[in-house]
Amino acid sequence: MPPPKKILGKDTSPMCSRAESGAKMGFFRGLGLWILLSCLVIRPGDGFYLPGSYPHRHPVGSALQVKVNSLTSIDTEMPFSYYSLPFCRPQEGIKDSAENLGELLMGDRIENSPYRFKMFTNESDIFTCRIAPLSAQDLGLLKKRIDEMYQINLILENLPAIRYTKKDNYLLRWTGYPVGIRVGDSYFLFNHLKFTVLVHKYEETNVARVMGTGDAAEAMPDMNKARSGSPGWTVVGFEVVPCSFGHDVDSAKNLKMYQKYPAKINCDPTTVAMMIKENQHIVFTYEVAFVESDIRWPSRWDAYLKMEGAKVHWFSILNSLMVITFLAGIVFVILLRTVRRDLTRYEELDKEAQAQMNEELSGWKLVVGDVFRAPRRPLLLCVMVGDGVQILGMAVVTILFAALGFMSPAARGTLITGMLFFYLFLGIAAGYVAVRLWKTLKFGDHSGWMSVSWRVACFFPGIAFFILTTLNFLLWGSHSTGAIPISLFVVLLLLWFCISVPLTLVGGFLGAKAPHLEYPVRTNQIPRQVPPQKYPSWLLVIGAGTLPFGTLFIELFFIMSSIWMGRVYYVFGFLFIVLILLVVVCAEVSLVLTYMHLCVEDWKWWWKSFFSSGSVAIYIFLYSVNYLVSDLKSLSGPISATLYLGYSLLMVIAIMLATGTIGFISSFWFVHYLFSSVKLD
Repeated sequence: MPPPKKILGKDTSPMCSRAESGAKMGFFRGLGLWILLSCLVIRPGDGFYLPGSYPHRHPVGSALQVKVNSLTSIDTEMPFSYYSLPFCRPQEGIKDSAENLGELLMGDRIENSPYRFKMFTNESDIFTCRIAPLSAQDLGLLKKRIDEMYQINLILENLPAIRYTKKDNYLLRWTGYPVGIRVGDSYFLFNHLKFTVLVHKYEETNVARVMGTGDAAEAMPDMNKARSGSPGWTVVGFEVVPCSFGHDVDSAKNLKMYQKYPAKINCDPTTVAMMIKENQHIVFTYEVAFVESDIRWPSRWDAYLKMEGAKVHWFSILNSLMVITFLAGIVFVILLRTVRRDLTRYEELDKEAQAQMNEELSGWKLVVGDVFRAPRRPLLLCVMVGDGVQILGMAVVTILFAALGFMSPAARGTLITGMLFFYLFLGIAAGYVAVRLWKTLKFGDHSGWMSVSWRVACFFPGIAFFILTTLNFLLWGSHSTGAIPISLFVVLLLLWFCISVPLTLVGGFLGAKAPHLEYPVRTNQIPRQVPPQKYPSWLLVIGAGTLPFGTLFIELFFIMSSIWMGRVYYVFGFLFIVLILLVVVCAEVSLVLTYMHLCVEDWKWWWKSFFSSGSVAIYIFLYSVNYLVSDLKSLSGPISATLYLGYSLLMVIAIMLATGTIGFISSFWFVHYLFSSVKLD
């Protein structure tokens, strides 16, 4: 065995390890809406806890099972199974842990591991296994994973293993630990793990609780005493220090798993000694120490939420939001005053003066007979507005529940699960809005409502299905755990056609039965010619997206960092405020642009009102490309870049539909209100 090499001062961590994907977004566990009902359950004597966050109390000596998640890297963004590398396997065989839909979609594959602890029992020099001689294929795969900065993610009691490193007198926190490290042309594997488990004593009192009822007090018996005779311990921290230790392979030849290694193992993270070579045995060991901590169970995630780089720059964000809100408010006030002044002047004139003014002046008053003329491709407009309502409703409800605390980081995958199920059940709103708009455009004729509903149910889901299927083929070819299994594809299709489509049809039926919106003015048979403009109107529409983009671009950085850089995003309360401001700004921008077009006698406002706010998606996509070039410089390979751009494209299409719907609905209301105030014969 070659002598250990000192790596003191060398940072063995990547720029930012991808946070254990289970904590990366943290959201609904299990079956979406039904799981919310369990939030209302209060166990006697235990208080109120959110789903997936109930504390487990362990007596001294009870078994603790460490689990493993997928290997992750910010260098490729493609997760792989832990057991795809030549690591020790548990004696009972590899078993998958229960995973929800969101975890599967995020690429999480949680499995059991050979690492086992006993509560409050320190152990050292524990032999795990000695793997067979490395083949050329396994050696090449290990070297590739080390070069790509893959991290090993361990989980204990739903807590990801956290690792601390020092750099320039700063203490950095990382989740997971690297597979190994490259020093020159040599590759070293981390084969010894030093675990530290922080535990907090869960003391149960025998004092009876008193509940006041009117003027009397009723003593309630303590149910905890009846349920447990001794206090337990809760796991509030899980730390790991990886070491590359040169074991004596021959001395471990006859050892069995969990036996004590014959020699003392000194875990020094500043040195590496386990250089990997072909046809070489590798011995894996570990040690564990339990430390009593003052950290209480509700605060055990604080260490993950305070990771370097994940702090929100509150002052910068609030400053930009205040400026944008102030400017949007000024524009809105000016617009109201201008419209009110025009209406007042118009109504003060008599009929002859109005006719004379119509001949001499130009403006929005001259398009009164064309402003409600049906736009080109009305069916497509109805479909896009319906899908936009569905996406916007999903975003608002999901972020609201997350802001209220129902989606803690302790519940992996629940954000994706919640978003999916909210989207499915909001199909009824999408069908209703789309068909009612269709009926309004057809002056009360609801024929074809079923065709509209079908298109609403298939338009955006079809685009998403096509993009995800294309990307999934790339992941399948790379044997990544990020690939959606065939069984999950079937489940998604069943959810689509058995829940979303029927609910959309129900919504369409309700929209067909609902009364259509009556136009306040009549539409002329012959369309009025739009006068030539000094500048292309669509240029102004595209430029209008800069104001909504300015509302969210700072928050967008933290969201992108959470998704692609493994940082934990948790400020959903602030995100909800940003979402509300975005809705207001999109409505105001579209309203102002619509008024400007009507003032130059351009009555074709339907699609322009949609894209004046929906054009923010263009700037978000450009920002995504810039983020890829500037912040994801380490992203290697065309497959990784294709995955990033594919997911970004899906995101911007959803944002375009949602923001465009906001702009269209606000402009429709404004135009309807404006021309309903005009007195005509």
